[in-house]
Parts: sequence; C-alpha cells; structure tokens
Amino acid sequence: MCKLCWAVTDMRLLIVVPRLICRFLYELVLANLSVARIVLSPSLPIRPGIIAYETKLESDLAITSLANMITLTPGTLTLDVSEDRRFLYIHTLNIQDPAEVAESIRYAFERILLELEQ
Repeated sequence: MCKLCWAVTDMRLLIVVPRLICRFLYELVLANLSVARIVLSPSLPIRPGIIAYETKLESDLAITSLANMITLTPGTLTLDVSEDRRFLYIHTLNIQDPAEVAESIRYAFERILLELEQ
C-alpha cells in the first residue's frame, strides 16, 4: 500500500476511534442509569428477551468488537453469533420493542464500526 494510502487510513483511525470510544462511554453511562432505575424500582419493571440482531459488519474484528461492546453495556449480553456471521443473538434486560433495541445498537455502535471497516 502506498504511503499516502496509509496516511489517509491513519487519519481516519485518529478521528473515528475516539468517536467510537466516546460513544461507548456515553452509552455505558446511560445503560448504568437505566439498570439502576430498574433495580431500585419496587415493582421490577422488566421484560427480558432475546433478539436476533442482523449486522452489516463483515470482518471478524468488527463483529467481535460489536459483540463485546454490547456485552459490556449493562442490561445486554451477546449470547452467540450465527454461523454465517450475519446475526448476533442478544439477551436484553428490558425489551419493550425489539426494533427499537436493534436501532439503538445500530445507531450507537455499528455505524461507527462500519466506518472503520471501509
């Protein structure tokens, strides 16, 4: 790869990786507050469930990173990745709307990981 191509790739990493870290920390704080609210509630208002999340990520590193970020976020746990690596099976503590959970994962983490894959 030419030196200019490496420089462009390095610059993109210098911009995108800090964005991903900041976004993860933001989502981590929000999830901790949400789980704390659920735990401290006397009625325990939860509706646990498992969703099959379809990912557009292709590389093993990106899929593993997404699965780990989901698992490290309180209230969610990545259970498995399908054999074709298209689906992640995720357990959530409170699943009111599966489409909303999928969209929040896509918005919070996957879109930034897709930028890194390019």
